[in-house]
Amino acid sequence: MTATTRIAFPNAKINLGLQVRKRREDGFHAIESLFLPIGWCDTLEVETLDKNAACGLLNHGLPIPGLSTDNLILRAHSLLSKSFNLPPVQFHLIKAIPMGAGLGGGSADAAFALNLLNTHFKLGLSTSEREALAAQLGSDCPFFIQNTPAHVSGRGEHIRPIALQLSGWWLVVLHPGVHISTPQAFGWITPNDNRPGLQAWENSAPDDWSDELHNDFTAPVASKVPEVAEALRMLGRWGATYADMSGSGSAVFGCFQEEPDPQWTRSLPQGWAGWSGPLKLR
Repeated sequence: MTATTRIAFPNAKINLGLQVRKRREDGFHAIESLFLPIGWCDTLEVETLDKNAACGLLNHGLPIPGLSTDNLILRAHSLLSKSFNLPPVQFHLIKAIPMGAGLGGGSADAAFALNLLNTHFKLGLSTSEREALAAQLGSDCPFFIQNTPAHVSGRGEHIRPIALQLSGWWLVVLHPGVHISTPQAFGWITPNDNRPGLQAWENSAPDDWSDELHNDFTAPVASKVPEVAEALRMLGRWGATYADMSGSGSAVFGCFQEEPDPQWTRSLPQGWAGWSGPLKLR
């Protein structure tokens, strides 16, 4: 008997270094970054409906702004429906990853929806085919198809898995409860093509990163958004070996050589959120 439901746990990512390079012909800036999946997760379930029903998305947890019909999860179903005769489905999402935080939660939900539908309906799409479909949904979406540490470039469509030395390291992620406009953040930086890329960081560990691995957005955002600057200072006070901002913010993260004292959660200001866990996802 074929199961009528299937569940997955879309996870967030952090950026280890992020370089903004020249503007492309399509109007987007080329970027270069190391993407790392982390264990802060949403929960996504797909349920097969009767053929005369309408597709839908029920959201629980953090509220999602905008119309549910515009959500990337439903757009993933619509995209696959152009090539496959998919029945209608009901998605159930428990949203835990903060939105607009540079953690890629919405992109992860979309990519996991593609993977869920591919498995649930036995579509037989290859990894490269799913990555190409994910690229039509959003720049960060293709990364979450394989969901493994990777060197990412272009708009996010060029993905090369890399090895990093993460065993034994712990991560703390802080979201200071503020939203940063990505277009505005791009206006605060100066793209720079005249520097080495990030390929050389393969097989590196967090204690190798502190001096030279940087996110172009961190300094300008921290100078203009005091909550981000304070979150970075907090990680430093707690003893992080390496700390930086993810994406264009506002979430920041710190890498620790051992599990942090769980009392750190009590010191968070009102309206902040946080997560901690092993740095290696699996």
